[in-house]
Amino acid sequence: MFAFRGVSVSRALINLKAISSRQGNQQMQPSKPRQSAVHRQTKETDIDLKLLIDGSGGADIKTGVPFMDHMLTLLTVHGFFDLTIKASGDTEVDDHHTVEDLGICLGRALKEALRDGAGIKRYGEAAIPMDETLVRICLDISNRPFIHYEVKLKETKTGNFDTSLAKEFLRALVTHAGITMHVDMIRGENAHHIIEAVFKGLGKALDTATTIDPRLTGTVLSSKGSI
Repeated sequence: MFAFRGVSVSRALINLKAISSRQGNQQMQPSKPRQSAVHRQTKETDIDLKLLIDGSGGADIKTGVPFMDHMLTLLTVHGFFDLTIKASGDTEVDDHHTVEDLGICLGRALKEALRDGAGIKRYGEAAIPMDETLVRICLDISNRPFIHYEVKLKETKTGNFDTSLAKEFLRALVTHAGITMHVDMIRGENAHHIIEAVFKGLGKALDTATTIDPRLTGTVLSSKGSI
């Protein structure tokens, strides 16, 4: 290995890459904060949600469904968003209405914060291990809502949470955000681990997809000129 003033060439290249990356991150900051606020009130739920895309993983989430508080916090932390949610619903009936409406609100907030999608990388993916579990998330912020959810759970409950509601949340989110999403469980046994990997993967995939690419110079990543 060659050396340059006592530093190997490979290490020098790594340092140059790090400097370039930091400079690129400065360039990739949006000119206006990408944020939104959504209020949804029905006879079944009342939800206030605030989202900042370019955050630091700050979560203040109280949904009335403790398992969803946990999952949405994971999504926020791994997506480097800032997310505040205050929600109440008819959880004395079950959690379905609250969980679905949370997906609706987060989807609307994402769509509003991203506006026309100019400058974003658009695509994101993540493969997340969680002990015995491995889950893959692939998504496209395409304005073409679709979900493929290949997650087979042996358990119908994790604690008091109905595990089928994870899919209902994601379906509502992609419908209102305009996202194509594929969720595949490669392997897994424990329902909590599997759903946790899904939400962590969703956060990481959204983090990538919503990142500003300076090469796009304010245009959208589409041969059609719009998404």
